Formats: sequence, structure tokens, C-alpha cells
Amino acid sequence: MIGQTVSHYKILEKLGEGGMGVVYKASDTRLDRTVALKFLPEHLLSDPSAKARFIQEAKGASAINHQNITTVYDIGEVDGKSFIAMEYLEGRTVKEIAKENLKLNQVLEIAIQIAEGLAAAHKKGIVHRDIKSENIMVTKDDVVKIMDFGLAKLKGAGKLTETGSTVGTISYMSPEQTKGEEIDYRSDLFSLGVVLYELITGRLPFVGEHNATISYSICFDSPELLARFKSEVPEELQKVVDKTLKKDRAMRYQSAADLAADLKAFRVSAEVAPSSPGEKSIVVLPFENISPDKDNEYFSDGLTEEVIADLSKIHSLRVISRSSAMTLKGTRKTVKTIGKELNVRYVLEGSVRKSGSQLRITAQLIDVASDAHLWAEKYSGTVEDIFDIQEKVSHSIAEALKLKLTTVEKAKLAEHPIVNAQAYDCYLRARYAIHSWKEEELEQALGLLNRALEQVGENALLYASLGYVYFQLVNAGYRQEEYIAKAEESAEKALALDLHSGHAHRLLGIIDSSFKGDQRSGCRHLKEALAGNPYDAESLWWLAVIYALFGKIETGWDFANRLIKIDPLNVTGQLVPGWIHFQDGRFDLAFVPLEKTYQMEPAVPLHRFAYGLALAYSGRVQEAVRLIDVLLRIEPPTFFDRVTLLLLYGLKGEKQLALEQVTEEVRTTAQRDFQWSWHLAAGYAANDEKEKALEWLENAVSRGFINYPMLAKYDPFLETLRAEKRCQQLLERAKYEWEHFEA
Repeated sequence: MIGQTVSHYKILEKLGEGGMGVVYKASDTRLDRTVALKFLPEHLLSDPSAKARFIQEAKGASAINHQNITTVYDIGEVDGKSFIAMEYLEGRTVKEIAKENLKLNQVLEIAIQIAEGLAAAHKKGIVHRDIKSENIMVTKDDVVKIMDFGLAKLKGAGKLTETGSTVGTISYMSPEQTKGEEIDYRSDLFSLGVVLYELITGRLPFVGEHNATISYSICFDSPELLARFKSEVPEELQKVVDKTLKKDRAMRYQSAADLAADLKAFRVSAEVAPSSPGEKSIVVLPFENISPDKDNEYFSDGLTEEVIADLSKIHSLRVISRSSAMTLKGTRKTVKTIGKELNVRYVLEGSVRKSGSQLRITAQLIDVASDAHLWAEKYSGTVEDIFDIQEKVSHSIAEALKLKLTTVEKAKLAEHPIVNAQAYDCYLRARYAIHSWKEEELEQALGLLNRALEQVGENALLYASLGYVYFQLVNAGYRQEEYIAKAEESAEKALALDLHSGHAHRLLGIIDSSFKGDQRSGCRHLKEALAGNPYDAESLWWLAVIYALFGKIETGWDFANRLIKIDPLNVTGQLVPGWIHFQDGRFDLAFVPLEKTYQMEPAVPLHRFAYGLALAYSGRVQEAVRLIDVLLRIEPPTFFDRVTLLLLYGLKGEKQLALEQVTEEVRTTAQRDFQWSWHLAAGYAANDEKEKALEWLENAVSRGFINYPMLAKYDPFLETLRAEKRCQQLLERAKYEWEHFEA
């Protein structure tokens, strides 16, 4: 048939042949697209009931509009030959992919998409009846496609016969199907369980030399445990597979949606990998301030932060970050509880008494499992002795844990970035103020750091900290463009003094990525910061968020997993998994963590903004309206709040109120930033302002927003723009950058 034209389809080449017919690659000459043509087998052409079922099932499959199901375009008959025209796919079958040693996250991604496709089919009352790894394709874009919908029903009609099946098909059948009983959607779920088992182990759960022995195994045998073939498979995943393979269909999952939900829940928990048994890990609890003057809180917090920073220089020791550690300030939790929550083996706790220049510091190291004190010490001296005390504490912990320090690590522990006690005191006070995010206290931090610089002269740590305050003033919406230049200038001064300054590299990474549109440079700076301190939570946070924004989801998860291991209690850190799901177009999955961070800390503008996005993109209009009422009570509204209101008012249909949110200040702030430009493009599109939406979209892409899947497919608010020639050109630019991005 190659070279012939059937209806308006020109046959190009033969793709495959099986019991259900022959499939050809063809060109649709009317719509100028490539399709797959499947013809009813010759031996069934004269069977009226077979032809009727062929047409009926093709119509049923075409009624399912879902990204994980192969699209049926057309059905026809030429010269007595019935055919179906369907979506042409390029990729590999799950059968081929399962032969590889897949990571669990890859298995889950494929299985979730299959379950979601089946859920859509079952909702339409359609049962596939021939789910198997050969009937499922993973395209070059990693989209799972269930193929041959409806055609397999021919095999399932009536009793099971030798001609109506193949060995490959029997291996995926449910017990009721092998017995020739009436089957329903739960049979599809059993078959999916077989595919899931195959993806994890590379083997089929039920085997035999003949169809009869395979059928017996399906009905009566329990498959080998997954851990026999893949030792790292968690018990929770084993339970999911077991439930799909129950012999009694009443004991299986009762819907594909339920199975998808369990797989997603397991994926979220699996994304935070447990620590290895031999790993040494520690949390430094906030040193208790027992000074007569309670205003010395900044000093005890500063000491906590500096000890954490010192221990983080030891690469063989996992150190819980400052942000998570500080949530335990004043905690009444037991050491065992803390150890379990943070998954650490050791806890350091202590106290600080500061009176004038006199210091008295205690510290003790506790083994979580035994509650034994491995080491304890008291230190007395003056503020000038603080650097020596910090070094002694870090060395004592390393010795107690029998850590072998490299020459570089020993040198880093001996470093004293600020040798002047008064300047160091200013630095600690400034750091304490920085964490407030309040304009007045950030301005105070600038004064303190400048005073410290006057006392010691040029200093890399002080310059980097000064630059960070400048950045925070812009990041919080208090200052504009000129402060970005000041932040960058301060970071460059720090690098001129210390080429490996992690603080400076982190700051330049944020500036380059967020404000200058140079993502490659930004990521390189952030990775340089991590090279010196692999437990730098802030760099991990930015890398996870930025790679997700670029549409590089797997890399984003790599950094997010590392972040969650060292910073599990930081609420803003808990936002990251939701953010990655959001950038992956999984808006419903993103909603839960983004809502949670908002509920935990609704006063944080970033949390309100992320929650607003989650509401808008998952179509929760009523909840969005309630959030509008909350945002209107905030005086003055922050930049985050105005961008959120632009979108939410658009969702509500109140265009005038929406457009009023884009003040001159909002435009100026968004103009320099690729992410905010994208959000304004979506906001204007939601309000049917197509030209303005395209202008902001162009600025977003020009500034470096290269998340092609989000722009081309996921963002529902951009749908009205995608047919525009200008938008298509922007998408081409974004696609090229996305495909070629390396950093």
C-alpha cells in the first residue's frame, strides 16, 4: 500500500503489524500533517459485528480529550477497508524503556501519566481492555500516550480464545479476563499494576511457558517482592503495587484516579531521600541567651549562625541550615523528637551569657539515639575571644564525631573573616536585622555594616553582606534599580578581596538570574557558592527555584531534594516542591504545598503570591475571591499583592480593578525581571488585553524566561495568545533557548 492514497491520506511507510491489523505512517493531504493509519484485519472485514464494534470503539476513543491518550482524528472506509486515522507518535514503547534500570522518579512519572489517562477514559465509560507495555508510548517530549484505545475490546468480547490473544497480552490480563468473565475498569488497573511491576523490576510478575501456566499464575500466584530485583524500593511503593494486583477486583483500587493520587503522594514523600545509615549529621540548636540584658539576643543568634557556618565547611558532615535550626528556638521538644523530625544523629545545644565585654559560653554535643553527651565544654573570656571559642567548638565536634578534616577544611575553620570585635558585633547586629525583611531594620543593617567597614577597612564578608541588604531592599519592593547596581558593586568588591567568597557568589547569582537575564552566569555563581559550602540552603533554594522557572524540572528537583534534607523546617523552603510542580504544569499537585505555606505564614508576601497563583491556575475561583478580600486589607499593598490581584481580578471578571493594580512602580519592577514580566503577560491575557500581554511576554522571553513547556502548553492564561504570529515567534525563541540551556 506504500505510495497509495487512501481517502486523503497518502501512505508513506509501514509501521507495524499485529493481530489487530496493520499500521502505516501517512500524510494527511488536507491538513498537511503526519498521521498513523490503522486498518481492520482482512479476516474481520466480512464480519459485520466486528466492523460495527470497530466503528463504535473508534468513536468512543475519539471522545476522550486527554494528553495521555492517543488522539483519534478520523474513521473511514475505502474499497471495503475500514481504517482509523490517529495521532502519529515518535518515541519508545514502555516495553523498550522498562528494559533499562530506571530510577524510581522515572517509574512514577510514567505510571502517574498512565493512571491519569485511564482515569479520563474510565470517566467516559470506556475500558481499554488491553493495557500492556507495548501499547503505551513515551514520546520524545516525555509525554506518555496510551495507544489502541477501543480496538482491544474485540479481543475482550466473549470468552477468551487462543486466537483472541497473544502470550504478551495474556501476561497483562486480570484474573477475571483470563477466565473469560465480564470485565470492567478495574481490569485495566490490574494490567497497569503489571506494567508498573515491569517498569520497576524490568520483569513481568506472572510468567510461564504456555498461556495456560501464565493464566494459572495470574489467578493463584503472588509475584516476587520488588525488593528482590531492586533493593531500594520502599515498602510504601510495594503496597501500591500489591493493591493493583489483588486477585479479587473488589480489593483493588476502585478508580484510576485513586491510584494516581497514591502514586503522587508517594512521589512527594520519595522526593526527600532519607539519609544513608552511615551519614553523620547534626543540628545546632539556637544558643540560649541567659544574659542579664535580653537585647543580647542578636549575639546568641549570631553565635548559632556562625557555628553552623563553620560546621558547614566540613563536607563529610550534614548540617541542618540556620533557617530550620532557628525555628527550634525555645523549643520544648526532646532531643529524640528533634532528631527524628530532622533525620539527624547529633544535636548541639548551648547557652551564652554576655555582660558588657565578658562572655561565658557552654556547649554540649548529644547523640540522638542514646541521649548520651559525647562532649561538653564551658568557655569564659571576652568578646575579643569569640573567634577562638567558635573555632574550638567546631574542632571539638569534629574530634568527637571522628571526622577526618582535609587540609582545606582545617584552614577554613581557622579563618576569622572579621578580626575586629567591635566590627564583628556590628556584623552580628546587622545579620539579626536582615532576617526581619522590614524596611526600617534593613536600613539599620546598612548603617551597621558601613560602620563595621569604617572600623576594619575593606572586608569581603562585610561587602557581601552590604550587597545582600541592598538586594533585599529591592527584593522586598522598598527600593528600585539603583540599589541593584549597589548590590552588584558590593559583591564585586567582595570577590576582588576573596575570589571564593560564597556570600558574594550567591548574591551575584541571584542578581544575574533575576535582574540581568543571564541565567547561565547566575547558575554558575550559585554553584560556585555551593562548591565552598554544600549546605548553603539559600543557594540551594535559588537553584531549585530558578531551574524550575527555566522548565528544567529534574535538575530543580535535584537541588530541592538537597535543600529539604538540610532545611526541612523552613516554611519558605517547603514552598519549593509546590513551585516545581507548578512550573511542571501540575497545578493541582502544586496547590497543596503552596496552600500550606500560605496558611503557616500568611504575612509573608511571597507565600500569599504563590498561593494566589495556585488558586488562579487550578481554577479555584471562589477561594480566589476570598483571597482578594484578604489582599485588599493589606496597607500598603506590596508588589507581590498587586501582581496577584491583577490575575485574581481577571479570574473574577473585574477588568477595571485588575488593570488598576499595574502602577508605575509595578511596571518598573517587572520590566527588569523575566519572571514578573511573564506574570504580567498572564495577568493582562486573563483580562483580555492581548497587545499588552504580548508586550510583556516579549520582555519576559528577552529577559530570559525560557520555560517553553509553560509558555507553549501549560499556562492556561496564555492560550488566547498562542495563535498569534508574534507569540509563535517568541515561542520559537524560547524553545531554542530551553532545549540548548546548559549551566
